[in-house]
Amino acid sequence: MSAKSKTVVNEEGKPSRRTFFIGAGAAVGAVAVASQTTIGKAVIQEIGSSVKGKDDGYQLSEHVRKYYKTALL
Repeated sequence: MSAKSKTVVNEEGKPSRRTFFIGAGAAVGAVAVASQTTIGKAVIQEIGSSVKGKDDGYQLSEHVRKYYKTALL
């Protein structure tokens, strides 16, 4: 085998970024289409209702109060 044929074999076996992004784009497109179907909308609604929303902003919990007391010099 010549050096040229070994290089071709290595390049064929190595995945490229281009094929990765093409595959990722196809997957995102499939998810976008599936989310607009009746079943997809039902799944999204069920997931949204089961996930609890977090309170926004800073909360002074007991753990934080204890930290502040121990951090004082």
